[in-house]
Amino acid sequence: MSIEKVREYLKGFGADEKIMEFSVSSATVELAAKALGCEPCQIAKSMAFIMGDSAILVVAAGDVKIDNAKFKAEFGTKAKMVQFADVEAAVGHAAGGVCPFAVKDGVKVFMDESLKRFELVYPAAGSSNSAIPLTLSELFEYSLCQKWVDVCKPIL
Repeated sequence: MSIEKVREYLKGFGADEKIMEFSVSSATVELAAKALGCEPCQIAKSMAFIMGDSAILVVAAGDVKIDNAKFKAEFGTKAKMVQFADVEAAVGHAAGGVCPFAVKDGVKVFMDESLKRFELVYPAAGSSNSAIPLTLSELFEYSLCQKWVDVCKPIL
């Protein structure tokens, strides 16, 4: 089970006890915000993209989407999301529970500038009914983030 893998991984940072599990789904930004009682923009969504022979994750605020021109300028290729059915095989977590922790070897994590508006954000924790409250520095450290990027734009 992916949440157990994440729990074990976060134990190495002393953060496993911060994981919250809900009796309702948190598989989408809207559902996660409702379960947490926060604004959708505070959900740190992890989006999986194909990059060469593996995948990358872009962690962004819940109220933004990928800006194709910015993505291509940053990564040198068109943004191509991992297909829903292939997410778990590519990243190590099933769609709805994708998070930047305990990912498959070779999966690199990037954090989008859209998150910098918040002191605390809520990424998933490996299942479709979990989240973990983290500061940006905690999220950066725990996810082994490569760097900050600016590849998103507001959802209108």
